[in-house]
Amino acid sequence: MIRTFSTFAAAAILALIPLAVSAQISPGTQLVGTMDQNLSSKDAQVGQSFTMSNVHSLNHDISGATIYGHVAQVQRAGQGRPGKIELQVDKVNTRAGNVYKVAGYIANAKVTTKSNATKEIGATAVGALVGGLLGHTAGAVLGGAGGLLYAKNSRENVSIAQGSTITVQISSSRRQASHY
Repeated sequence: MIRTFSTFAAAAILALIPLAVSAQISPGTQLVGTMDQNLSSKDAQVGQSFTMSNVHSLNHDISGATIYGHVAQVQRAGQGRPGKIELQVDKVNTRAGNVYKVAGYIANAKVTTKSNATKEIGATAVGALVGGLLGHTAGAVLGGAGGLLYAKNSRENVSIAQGSTITVQISSSRRQASHY
């Protein structure tokens, strides 16, 4: 009985190996993984590399893979300009040892932006104070409104935290030689 179970277990494991080896990353595949580092539009640099781990396809044909990519574009937040980060995916290494040169885009990512409320309240108060010193009541109202408009137009940087779940949509893929 024990020998039969062992033989059955070995056959089941061997039957799964071809699936892991033959799993392909084709255009349209969505891969989900975890960001390995923090990225922020405040200090990210174009060309800066990033990795994602624990990557799997939605149908789990691929699991335990690693994605390698880089920051393709950064826009720092400023007056009237929101922060942005554009990531490009370059390569996927599967747990089975396959390496794919890929192109794709981020289909879903948890991106955080700091609230602008404190800045708006502070700018309104400072604007009202300065306006009041210059022109009494009417100056205070106009100064407060001007400060609020300035702060409303001031944008915040965006960040992607380490540990965030990211979904990548593959648009092209080419399998590479497994050795580096």
